[in-house]
Amino acid sequence: MLDRFKGDKRLDPAAAGLTGKPRETLAVETAVAPLKDAPEPFGPLASTLLHREVFDVYETADGWCRGRAHESGYIGYVPAATLGPMPDAPSHVVTIPMTHTYGVPTIKAEPVGMLFLNSCVRVTGEEGAFLQLAGGLYIEHTHLAPIGEVATDFVAVAEMVRHAPYLWGGNTVQGLDCSGLVQMAMLRAGQVVLRDADMQEATIGAAVDADGPLMRGDLVFWRGHVGIMTGPETIIHATEYTLRVVEEDFPTMCARLTKIGLDVTSVKRP
Repeated sequence: MLDRFKGDKRLDPAAAGLTGKPRETLAVETAVAPLKDAPEPFGPLASTLLHREVFDVYETADGWCRGRAHESGYIGYVPAATLGPMPDAPSHVVTIPMTHTYGVPTIKAEPVGMLFLNSCVRVTGEEGAFLQLAGGLYIEHTHLAPIGEVATDFVAVAEMVRHAPYLWGGNTVQGLDCSGLVQMAMLRAGQVVLRDADMQEATIGAAVDADGPLMRGDLVFWRGHVGIMTGPETIIHATEYTLRVVEEDFPTMCARLTKIGLDVTSVKRP
């Protein structure tokens, strides 16, 4: 899948100036880590990496690691402080938009942290309604599923994050952009897809007639934008128009975008 993007600095190490083999392979230790095109604390996100995501490090300087994310293939800079040694293989994955982590196995305790949908963890024990993680923290057992147990409907996953705020480069309920919503939802259903809308349009599914009839799960693309059909005439997407994830009438949305010069470029059926 990545071969077709040879020469693209987002995905091709040679094009991005990464030469030789990675110096080391690390994993994200925080709940989420920013991936950026430049080592700038307040610069825009290119994407975000989840807890335990693996990152090949080619260069380290001034508190930033430059390299390539294993899962998405995306190349960029990650704060060195968010990365650590590779942990043991994960056993479970977070199945809801966000869950709390606790220092003790009771819902009355103050949470000590959080993890987001698709974050991987290693379960080492069980106490009451909680599963204990490697490192000693606890998560409510119904918020996790064994690795390999996936959602059957990626659209239902996207529907869980209605009203989440828009965030350029985001792919968690903390903030998402249009392609981040697609990537997040499809990953929970066991489908690893590329990060940006143009990449997704080029690699996901088979093209269908944009004039319909459309089905739940169809991906509709415009220049620089993508949405997920939730029914024949409804679509869910993360939009700059309202700065949140919304579900709306598809014909109405199309008319609004046509007024600003954006027409549907393709419809893909995963």
